[in-house]
Amino acid sequence: MNVDANVSSRINLMRIVLISGIVFVHIPFDGANSPFNGTYGTFDWIRVFLAEALFRVGVPCLSAISGYLLFRGGLENFSYLKTVRNKSQTVLLPFLLWNGAFFLAVLVALGLGLGEGYVPSPWQASARELMTQLFAAEDFPINVPLYFLRDLFVCILLSPLLAWLVSRVPLLTLAVLLVLSVIPEASLYIVLKRSILFSFSLGIYIGLNKIDVKALDRYAPLGTALLLGSCAVLATAIYMTGPSLPDWVQLLRNTLAIVGALGFWLLSASLIKTQLGQRLSKTGSLSFWIFCGHYPLLIFLWIVWGKTGVDAYPLFFVLSLLVLFPVLAVSNGLCRRITPRLYAVLTGGRTKKQLDMRAPGHAISSKLISQQR
Repeated sequence: MNVDANVSSRINLMRIVLISGIVFVHIPFDGANSPFNGTYGTFDWIRVFLAEALFRVGVPCLSAISGYLLFRGGLENFSYLKTVRNKSQTVLLPFLLWNGAFFLAVLVALGLGLGEGYVPSPWQASARELMTQLFAAEDFPINVPLYFLRDLFVCILLSPLLAWLVSRVPLLTLAVLLVLSVIPEASLYIVLKRSILFSFSLGIYIGLNKIDVKALDRYAPLGTALLLGSCAVLATAIYMTGPSLPDWVQLLRNTLAIVGALGFWLLSASLIKTQLGQRLSKTGSLSFWIFCGHYPLLIFLWIVWGKTGVDAYPLFFVLSLLVLFPVLAVSNGLCRRITPRLYAVLTGGRTKKQLDMRAPGHAISSKLISQQR
C-alpha cells in the first residue's frame, strides 16, 4: 500500500514536534518549585499547560502512528516473525542500550557520591527493583521516557491478537480499551501506560480499513483551536486542583490525551504547508535521538543547577531547554558522522531521511519530582 508524500511528511513532522514536546513533560523540579505552589503565577500555569495537558497527547499519538504503519498494508502482507525480528532491532535493542547506558552512568555516579537523591539508587535496590530499573518490568525504567519503547514492543508482540480483534469486533474492542484507558487509577499490568494499547489498536483499525487520514484536513483550523482551547481549560482545572487531582480531572486529562491526538494531526495539516514544517519533517532520526537522550541530560543539568545555589526555577526551565536541544542536535550529528554503525544501532536503523514507507514501521527520591508520563 502506497502512502502519499503528504502523509509521510506529516508523520515525520508529528514525531519531531511531539517528541520535542515530551521534553517539557520531563523537565525536573523539586517540591519547592512545584507548579502547584503558585509561586510563579502565569509561568506555573504555562508549565501545567505544556506538561499536563498539551503534550500528554504525545504518547497516544505516537502509538497510533505505530499501529497504523504496522498494518497499513493489510493482514495479508503482515508477517509476525519478520515484524518481531525487525522491531527487536528498531525498538527493543535501542531501549536496552539507552536505558542500560544510563543505568551504568547512575551506578558509577552514585558510587562516587554524585547525584544521590536525584535518581533511584541501583546500589540500594532489591533484585525486583533492579529488574524494573533495567527492563521496566513493573514500573518506569531508570531512563523514564523509555517506558514507551517497552510498551510499544509489548503491543507489537500482541499485534496479531489486536489485529484479529479489531478486524472481527472493532467497536467492542476499541470501546473496552478506551474505557480502560481513561478510568483513573486503573491498571492493565501488561503495559505501563494504558493509552498506548488503545491508541496502537486504533492505529491498526485505521490501517486495516484504509481510512483516509486526510479526510478531515479541511477542518484543521477548527481542530487546532479546539485542541488548544480544551488544553487551556484542562490546564486551568489541573492548576487549581493539583497536585492531588480529583477523579473527574484525571478522567478529563486521560480522555483529552487520546482525543487530542486528532487535534495534533489536524494541526500537522496546516504546519506541513509552512517552511518550518517542511524543515522539521526532514529531521528524521533526530527525533528518536532526542527521545532517548533528553532525560539523562535533563537530570545532569538539574544536578549541576543544584550546585549553583541559584533559586530562580524559571531561569533553569528556560536555560535547560536552550542547552538541551543544541547539545542533542550536535551530538546526533557527530555520532552519525563519526561512528555511523554505532549510530545505526542506537537509533534502531533510523536515518535522517524521511519515513521509509516500505517498512511498517522506580520511584525517584522526593528530592526530585519529574513528571513521569
